Amino acid sequence: MSVTAFQDLPLADRDREWDGGAAEKRVRRWADATDDPNPKYRDAHVWYDQDKKSNFTAYKLLIADVIDGELRAVPRGVMAAGAIMQGSRGGIDLPPSDIDRVKSHLAKYYAKMGDEPPWEKD
Repeated sequence: MSVTAFQDLPLADRDREWDGGAAEKRVRRWADATDDPNPKYRDAHVWYDQDKKSNFTAYKLLIADVIDGELRAVPRGVMAAGAIMQGSRGGIDLPPSDIDRVKSHLAKYYAKMGDEPPWEKD
């Protein structure tokens, strides 16, 4: 199991809509990962199962989309991932040892957005 390295991706506009399914398709095309995942594809996610990294289903918490040919973190995607980590969207099955690292990764994007992660609020 593995948390991806923080990429410090540029942020999309805060009001940009988030459609994870459409973003997934654009990221696959941009990363030239139509047949198999690769490191560029991995960079759009926060977590992946390293033992199954050749399967698209091993990648979780997509937070990025391709905008004007560039991979960008989408604030609403970050917030959706934050809500999952907070448990308000049913949670996610991650190894307990990775949860703090995933939250740390997401917290860096919350800081870039000038916001606080939901798990740090009252």
